Amino acid sequence: MGDFNLALLIVAIIVVVLVFVFNVYLLINYQHPDDVNQAYFPKFVVVLGLSVAVISILMLPADVANRQACRHALYNGACHLTLPMKDLWLAVYIVDAFLVFFVIPFAIFYYEGDQDKSVGKRVKSSMIWVGLTAVIVALALGILYGLAGKVDFTVRHLSSNTTSFPSSWTFSSGQPCIDNSRQCSAFLASAKSETTWTMRTTFPEYVVALATIAGSVLFTIFGGVGIACLPLGLIYAFIRRPKAVITRSQYIKEATELGKKARDLKKAADALHQEERGGSKGRKWRKNVKAVEKELHLLEEDVKALEEMYPQGEKAETVWALTVLGYLAKLVLGILGLIVSVAWIAHIVIYLIIRPPLSPFLNFVFIKLDDVWGLLGTAAFAFFCFYLLVAVVAGATMLGLRLVFITIHPMKWGATLMNSFLFNVGLILLCSISVIQFCSSAFAYYAQATAAEEIFGHTLQSLRGIKYLYKYNVFQIGFIALAMLTFVYYVAFGWRRKKPSGRFQLSS
Repeated sequence: MGDFNLALLIVAIIVVVLVFVFNVYLLINYQHPDDVNQAYFPKFVVVLGLSVAVISILMLPADVANRQACRHALYNGACHLTLPMKDLWLAVYIVDAFLVFFVIPFAIFYYEGDQDKSVGKRVKSSMIWVGLTAVIVALALGILYGLAGKVDFTVRHLSSNTTSFPSSWTFSSGQPCIDNSRQCSAFLASAKSETTWTMRTTFPEYVVALATIAGSVLFTIFGGVGIACLPLGLIYAFIRRPKAVITRSQYIKEATELGKKARDLKKAADALHQEERGGSKGRKWRKNVKAVEKELHLLEEDVKALEEMYPQGEKAETVWALTVLGYLAKLVLGILGLIVSVAWIAHIVIYLIIRPPLSPFLNFVFIKLDDVWGLLGTAAFAFFCFYLLVAVVAGATMLGLRLVFITIHPMKWGATLMNSFLFNVGLILLCSISVIQFCSSAFAYYAQATAAEEIFGHTLQSLRGIKYLYKYNVFQIGFIALAMLTFVYYVAFGWRRKKPSGRFQLSS
């Protein structure tokens, strides 16, 4: 057992190092050229935030493996040599909450501050905003913890009579007790013996619980939409793919039209900039800013599509072949993703919403995969959790492009500014807490007796004032409802592509 625990520790260290290296690679390749060799603090926060999010997802399968390390222990102290998962869970999620509510807002304020000001003034301005946020959050957490930071466990007192040991032990479904009765007396306890056992939870667990609730609202909206739009978006991208290379005359015609749209957008942006200088930053101005951002994003997609339909350069044929292969890959990934999404939705319905559950479903699949190979079920388990987090990001992107009041922060290869990076990292961190809680509930049968189940199962779902959201499956039902609506939307309108309107309601 000691060798197994040491191997688990070594694997955990290697995975953490690989996660950091991979996130540095993403940062280098996604960053905007304007941020090269500068903005080091926001970059550090981005790498740290992404690493915490990924590690938190991987901790759930690690928790399962950690549980298995002492399942067949040969001596009583073997379990003390495993990883302290409960302490690690609390540490990771306290860091998660601190990054989301304090560090990332500070980094955004600092990055977007007036570049003409000195570093000291930008730091001071950012600290003031974050300090006010910290005071408000600390007061709110302290008051809520003092008033409602308790858990209410429903317990029933069971008792039975004593009897002498029989000469022979014979138990069956018809005779489960030693006194030849069909039901042991402990099972006959009346409902009046049921009572509520109340105890105060720890403050770190309470912070994790509230952060989970905040993330669950976003997770329900973005995850419900993303679980459908992620695979269907890939499939419809293949359907809307360019079927053939256009002629040079067609290219010139389309490029001229896009140039005209770009000039119109520039005029609109200049007018909005003049309004900003004049102090006219009302509701209408903000609405127009969002509209211009939306039109600009669609224009960039048009330019990309035009470049795909008319590849240029000495390797034009190779570029076109890679484009065709890329769309085929999207089709394959879309079909596989659709299978995973349907499996997720079916699992939520038959295991979480219907009581009692109709079947363990995916829990049973993971257990069978573990029987085939020790880590195969754990790897599949981690994949389903990761897929859910990716679906959240996809849902946030889709809604951000269609709802004017949501800020668009697209991630682009080689053209992502640090404020967009920080925004998306904050979103991923906030939702990752809820993804873990959701996965620990959805796969409770597979992940039973883990530290995650203790934190996100017994404590969170018994917390005063919050437990009713989980008792009546509010988040699960909302998730399924939004997923179904998104499926219907994509089937009806997904094959279309919304074109830029080119109209802006400018104040002047």
